Amino acid sequence: MHAKSGRTVRDLRRENRTAVLRRLYFDGPMSRLMLGPATGLSSGSISNVVAELVAEGLVEEAGSVDSAGGRPRTLLRIAPGSGCMIGVDIGETRVRIELFDLALTELARTERPLATSGPRTGRYEVGVVVAHLRDGIAEVLRTAEVPAERLLGVGIGVPGIVEHTAADGAVVHGQTIGWDAVPLERLLREAVDLPPEVPYRIDNGAKTLGQAEMWFGAGRGASSAVVVLFGSGVGACVVMDPLGPGRALEWGHLTVRVRGRRCRCGAQGCLEAYAGAEALLARWREAGGRPPAGADEETALTAMLAAAYPADAGPGEAGPGEAGPGEAAPPGTDPGPDAVALAVLDETAEYLGAGLADLINLFQPERILVGGWAGLQLGSRFLARVAAYARAYALRHPGGRTEIALGTLGPEAVTVGAGLLPLVDFFAQGGRRPERAPSIPAPAWQTALRDRVST
Repeated sequence: MHAKSGRTVRDLRRENRTAVLRRLYFDGPMSRLMLGPATGLSSGSISNVVAELVAEGLVEEAGSVDSAGGRPRTLLRIAPGSGCMIGVDIGETRVRIELFDLALTELARTERPLATSGPRTGRYEVGVVVAHLRDGIAEVLRTAEVPAERLLGVGIGVPGIVEHTAADGAVVHGQTIGWDAVPLERLLREAVDLPPEVPYRIDNGAKTLGQAEMWFGAGRGASSAVVVLFGSGVGACVVMDPLGPGRALEWGHLTVRVRGRRCRCGAQGCLEAYAGAEALLARWREAGGRPPAGADEETALTAMLAAAYPADAGPGEAGPGEAGPGEAAPPGTDPGPDAVALAVLDETAEYLGAGLADLINLFQPERILVGGWAGLQLGSRFLARVAAYARAYALRHPGGRTEIALGTLGPEAVTVGAGLLPLVDFFAQGGRRPERAPSIPAPAWQTALRDRVST
């Protein structure tokens, strides 16, 4: 049967269920009376939908509130234990895998460090990453004692551009990490032991960060925002609808200097070649700074900040050894700020500020939020310099109206946003799981890679 608009009765029922689930998720607990004006549905439709959702275990009672002269009204909420989802962050230093219930309570997590195959290539062995996901997904389900049948899906944030194809599912173009059209969804379906109906949702990591911050972090309440992911490299997500999906931007590969420094992508003069954490540390080293030998990027950035802002470092955090140009002094001494580290940080702040000014002029967002491990580690002190440069380079009117702040969800924001990807699809389907995920035929050329992952 078709409604007058051309939609079937089944479509209308799904849309009604979706409306109720979304309102309860974002604004709940709510009573049936409150759900009416919040969703635009009639009281009869609300009663029918709620009865279905309660019978299916998706919605449960959550106490009551007094009414004006009548019986107390029962409050309803999404049942946290009615399902779960996995969020994955394929970062540039580690793979983080977390299992969440529907209230985004973490049930289990695991992290697997990533190493590049060469000192400068930034190329990650696809088979190693897929094996990390295979083992990590099994580990979190086993740790939380959750059967795979309860999974709403696996959401994955990746560095790079994600293309969705009929033949291969999600394909990742990660030029900076050496991934050229990697059919990640197909490889995971072949390697990971999950029921075939469990969906995979793969998207850009900056986009999943943006979704998390807009729904539950520093972007909540804003009509529009740009969320910046500042890690080894830099990326961004622009959000013009606070409840809709954002749009990933390859902001780090905006050209900021013609014939400038060589970027990891192979081009010259990209913003990422000056403002990513990898480039920041390289420029500190070139200027005479001495990051701790053999340290990873996070440890090296900590040392740089301790050298630039010794007053902020606790006892012993400035690093051991003799002090030289660009190097922290021994514990217990007060050398003052390291001029080399400060100069490099200030130059980085100017490049980032100019890049944010471009985002302000292009999109005129209400807020710009900075997240990612490096952005959070650099913190509010560094961000104040970035914001000052951004306003200096931006047009006065939009620049004066844009708030620039740090994200509030911490380094796990990408995994939280990734976990939301299958939840969004679940709600869009009215809270019904797919009977079977789309099948993707496996081409013969991938047999060798699959066998390699399985060993």
